[in-house]
Amino acid sequence: MSEPSRQILVVDGDAPIRREIKSACEQDGYQVLEADTGSEALRVHTAAHPNLVLLEVTLPDGSGFDVCRELRRSDPTSPVIMMSTRSDEIDVVVALEIGADDYVTKPLRLRELAARIAAHLRRARMESA
Repeated sequence: MSEPSRQILVVDGDAPIRREIKSACEQDGYQVLEADTGSEALRVHTAAHPNLVLLEVTLPDGSGFDVCRELRRSDPTSPVIMMSTRSDEIDVVVALEIGADDYVTKPLRLRELAARIAAHLRRARMESA
């Protein structure tokens, strides 16, 4: 079983992308939880309390921005990395202003994403110590 600080929730309505991210994260030793909608993400987050959330901006049942706001209400400290094909400055700014810790654009560069995940988890561990 993975150590508790290694659990990630991947939220994306696109199953092939979710599987690609899951596979890459599992290769790095993370336990990966999955959700394909915002409502499912909130349920999984409440039940499992993952250490980091990778959250798509555009979800089948609404906006990842709304999900991020809700996550921040219930968990103000766990890192949230938003993902999107949208690279306009306003999207990045809104994500960061509502509580996301980072924003990456698709297509994803998996090595870069892995480095960002590790950096955010390292920072979160240091802040909780």
